Amino acid sequence: MNTKNISEKNIQTFIKAALEEDEGTGDITSLATISSDATGLAKCIVKENCIIAGIELADLIFAEVDSSLITEWNYSDGNNIAANTIIGTVKGKTRSILLAERLVLNCMQRMSGIATATNKLVQLVKPYGTKILDTRKTTPNFRVCEKWAVRIGGGINHRFGLDDAILIKDNHINAAGSIEQAINQCDSYIQSNKLNIPVIVEVRNLIELQIALASNIIDRILLDNFSPELMKEAVALVNKQKPLEASGGINVSNILSYAKTGIDFISLGMLTHHVQSIDISLKLN
Repeated sequence: MNTKNISEKNIQTFIKAALEEDEGTGDITSLATISSDATGLAKCIVKENCIIAGIELADLIFAEVDSSLITEWNYSDGNNIAANTIIGTVKGKTRSILLAERLVLNCMQRMSGIATATNKLVQLVKPYGTKILDTRKTTPNFRVCEKWAVRIGGGINHRFGLDDAILIKDNHINAAGSIEQAINQCDSYIQSNKLNIPVIVEVRNLIELQIALASNIIDRILLDNFSPELMKEAVALVNKQKPLEASGGINVSNILSYAKTGIDFISLGMLTHHVQSIDISLKLN
């Protein structure tokens, strides 16, 4: 969690906003049915095989709701969990447990789905030395947790937002008039603003690839919607002069054909926008 963008501050901001969204003016069902001094113990049960993610976040949520709540976990983020496993417990005031319950589960279920999907791809491409990246195709206001989950699953975070890297995409190239103009304008912007920031450019063919390769400001080249055959040709052309990233139309069924080309990175929006949550429950005794 201790990276530039996935920080305690980001997480706490998310937790406060999410709790406010859920609680509103109060959990009136618990207020109506449970006495203020009632205490209990709830078990957290993972119902599917998965890579667990969100345990550290769950602790932060419980602490924000009620600092007297006590959690005990048998596993850590990133562990392989078998179906129907009790991974931990939380005990304390019953109202507090129930107030935190849904936010904890929503986060853990989605984060575990992302971590599990990421890890599956990480393991598939590992023999070829390819690294798995996420994208900005995330859920609004939940990006920090989704990108955290990618890291737990063994993936690498791409840029967090629009301000931590320059990524020249096809729309920027079209708007600028050409890839040369887009790169030159970025170079001027970097110089005039005295920026020290990574620059990535998306290329659509081998001609644009050669132009990007010749630029001193480009740190990484993204091959957009290249076939595996064309990508292999691009890898040979670049010959390790700059890192290469593949993106577009890549999924679990064809990812090996891309990894075998010798590509350095593969970025997949599906890690965060097209993944199924893991079934997890929190049950009071």
